[in-house]
Amino acid sequence: MADPVTRKGLLLKADPIAAAFRDEVKRTLEECPTRPKLVGILATSSIPSKNYAEFTRKQCEELGVEFVLRKTGAASSPELGEGDGVEEAIIEANEDKSVHGIMVYFPIFGAQQDHYLQQIVSPLKDVEGLHFKFHYNLYHNEEPPAGTLKSIIPCTPLAIVKCLEFVGVYNRILPYGDRAYGKTITVINRSEVVGRPLAALLANDGARVLSVDIDSIQEYTKRPRIASNSSSESISAQRYHPRHIVHPSNMTLQECLEISDVIISAVPSPTYKVKTEWLKDGCICLNVAADKNFDKDVRDKASIYIPAVGKVTILMLLRNLYEPSLFYTSSLSNLCTDCVCNNTNRCRACSCRL
Repeated sequence: MADPVTRKGLLLKADPIAAAFRDEVKRTLEECPTRPKLVGILATSSIPSKNYAEFTRKQCEELGVEFVLRKTGAASSPELGEGDGVEEAIIEANEDKSVHGIMVYFPIFGAQQDHYLQQIVSPLKDVEGLHFKFHYNLYHNEEPPAGTLKSIIPCTPLAIVKCLEFVGVYNRILPYGDRAYGKTITVINRSEVVGRPLAALLANDGARVLSVDIDSIQEYTKRPRIASNSSSESISAQRYHPRHIVHPSNMTLQECLEISDVIISAVPSPTYKVKTEWLKDGCICLNVAADKNFDKDVRDKASIYIPAVGKVTILMLLRNLYEPSLFYTSSLSNLCTDCVCNNTNRCRACSCRL
C-alpha cells in the first residue's frame, strides 16, 4: 500500500491580487485632470518604515503618480530625535495646494500621540483613511450624504478584504454587505490603524469576528443574540443590526483559532508566533505585520497562506488618492472659508455647509 501523500497548503503571494487593481488604478490616474501628488512623511530611523517609503516611491513611479518623500527628525539626521518636526511637516503639506494626498509612516511616538498626528492630516488629503470621521463612518456603517466627499476606508484593512475576496472567503451570491456571512474570522491586533477597523469592516460584511488583543478578546458581529424562546418571526425581523455590535468574550486564543475559517495576524513583534497546532484544518492565514507572525509549518494546517499584503495595500492607498484629489482639484474655487480643514460642500470636521 502506497504511503499517503503529504500536501502543504498554497503559498499565495500578493502579486496576483495586486495585479487585479494595478490596471484600474493606472487607467483612472491617467484620466485625472491633474497629475496627483502624494507626499510621504518619514520621521524615524525605522528600517521597515524606510523600506515602505522606498516601495511607495517605486509604485508611484510605475503608475505615474508624483511622489515626494519629506524626511524629518531622525530620518533626516542622526542628530535629531525620533519624530522631531513631524507635526510641522504635516501642517505644511496640508497647506500646500499642490499636494493631493498625505501619508505618514507610523509608528512614531506610540499609539496615543500617533493618533493625535493622524487627526492633524486634512481629511481631504488623508489617503490612509485614519481620520476620526472616516473611522466613525466605518464603525457606524454609514455612508456620507450625497454630494459630499466619499468616506475613505483605511487602506490596510481594505487590502485585507480584497485578499479575502480574491481567495473566495466572500460569497458573491449573497447580498452586498453580507457576503462574509457564515465565516468566523480571528483578527490578532486591535490597533486603530489595522485591527479594530478591520474587525469592524469584516463584521459589517456579515462575518463573526473574534478580535484578540494583548489583554482581552472581543466578538464583533451584526447578528443579534437570539433568546432560545424567540419566535421565528422575531428572529426573521432581527436578522442583523445595521452595524456591528461588540461583545466581551471569555474564549481563549486557542479556542478562537480552533473554530476560525480565517486568521489574520498583525502583531508588530519578531517573537510573536501563532501556534500552528491550534489552527483549524483548512483555514486561511494572512500575515499583515512586518514580522512573520506564523510559524514555518503554517501550511501544514492552512489551505492558503498569504505572507504579506503590502503590494495590495499601496494600491488601495493610491485608489484612495484619486478619490479626494479629483474632488479637491475641481473644487479649489469653491472652498469653505469657515473651517480650518478647507473642505467643500460639507466639511468633515465641522459639518458646515456652503
